[in-house]
Amino acid sequence: MTEENKNIHDFDFDLISDYFSQFERQGPGSPEVTIKAISFVDNLSPTSKIADIGSGTGGQTMVLAQHVPGQITAIDLFPKFIDKLNALATQLNLQDRIKGIQGSMENLPFQEEELDLIWSEGAIYNIGFEKGLKEWKKFLKIGGYIAVTEASWFTDRRPKEIQDFWDMAYPEIDMIPKKVAQLQNAGYIPVAVFILPENCWTDNYYVPQAKIIEDFLNKHKGNPTAEGLIAEIKKEIRFYSQYKEYYGYVFYIGRKI
Repeated sequence: MTEENKNIHDFDFDLISDYFSQFERQGPGSPEVTIKAISFVDNLSPTSKIADIGSGTGGQTMVLAQHVPGQITAIDLFPKFIDKLNALATQLNLQDRIKGIQGSMENLPFQEEELDLIWSEGAIYNIGFEKGLKEWKKFLKIGGYIAVTEASWFTDRRPKEIQDFWDMAYPEIDMIPKKVAQLQNAGYIPVAVFILPENCWTDNYYVPQAKIIEDFLNKHKGNPTAEGLIAEIKKEIRFYSQYKEYYGYVFYIGRKI
């Protein structure tokens, strides 16, 4: 893979962990959007079992715990993220309801039909939208819910620069109706679909990063991998500012049948 067509996930594991562990969220989102998505999920009780897959440091996990009953298992590949998540749960006195564990979304530690809700904000792309929907389904009870955010095209025609970028970064990106069809074909009833507003990208994701980029570069001065990571992040920020009318994140919520 050439330097020209890298994305941030091609960089050093420890560098990515060091950089993104500084933020409340590791992807676009907001408490308001999480709460809106929660409003489409029903039949949860204090005994319900919930998985937050690709939880990051737990920004949305805490919102979930504050607005739905049940026990939440949060899973992420990065140990540093999980350490921060568990510390935050304790700080908010939610440690009895949230358990963060390090692990892979491709090897989840659940029994078949154990879960009432699967949640995943800004993370399902790591396994792939279709693959995640299909493989995770077995862990859900009949009537259980899945709620995920996924990068999606808003228009069927895009400038070549942004088309090329996403073709490399995430070839599964597609139009919203195609994603809804994939949700249905995987065995779910589509319950709700909505686009995340712009502030989920700017105020809650890119603005916090802009504040620490120089400090991060100073910390890793002379490290070409760190400099390459920041260059890629700056490119993402520029592309979103320039092409945000063409793509974004969409919440897809389905119920297992």
